[in-house]
Amino acid sequence: MPDTPAAATQRARVRVPLRFPDGYSVDAELVTFHGLADGLEHVAVVLGEPAPGAVPLVRLHSECLTGDVFGSARCDCGPQLREAVERIAETGGVLLYLRQEGRGIGLYNKLDAYALQDQGLDTYEANAALGLPEDGRDYTAAAQMLRALGITELDLLSNNPDKAEQLRGLGTDVHDRVPTGVFTTPHNVRYLRAKVLQTQHTLPLADLTELSVS
Repeated sequence: MPDTPAAATQRARVRVPLRFPDGYSVDAELVTFHGLADGLEHVAVVLGEPAPGAVPLVRLHSECLTGDVFGSARCDCGPQLREAVERIAETGGVLLYLRQEGRGIGLYNKLDAYALQDQGLDTYEANAALGLPEDGRDYTAAAQMLRALGITELDLLSNNPDKAEQLRGLGTDVHDRVPTGVFTTPHNVRYLRAKVLQTQHTLPLADLTELSVS
């Protein structure tokens, strides 16, 4: 992984009013890019305006069709996306919406992994059983997007220490890692526990107890 990624440039910027099912709304500016390392169509969602002298709040949000669009209760992605938009809009910053479905393995593979989870494997074991990486995400393109937006220092809204470590390795100054909320359902508690135990996500393990499925 390079210390300093190749330069990317802004391709287009467009104002988009965002509306969520719970009634929350906010105006955002969506930014596309030329020259991203992985060639994917990632999008920056610019929200609010940081106070003078403040660093922006940034979230790297990996695309999750099942959670973000269909409201799947098997993960916490949809609630995290909703929370992140509001928190970033309040302080000023950017949400990078990254096309990294299933921690980088793709939608079909993610659904195959779900089938293995139904047989008792955790989310990481299921990926491994399919011959896939536990987490295949690389954040070089994210670092390029931030530099193209003029962001070289930030607070990172994330429970995942790997995101901060990768960004720092790519030359981005991550001041603080700010945890997201905890969005537990009877269907995702095993998934959240695995994230704590396997990849040291900053979630309160004691609160992630098995819940009954009605």
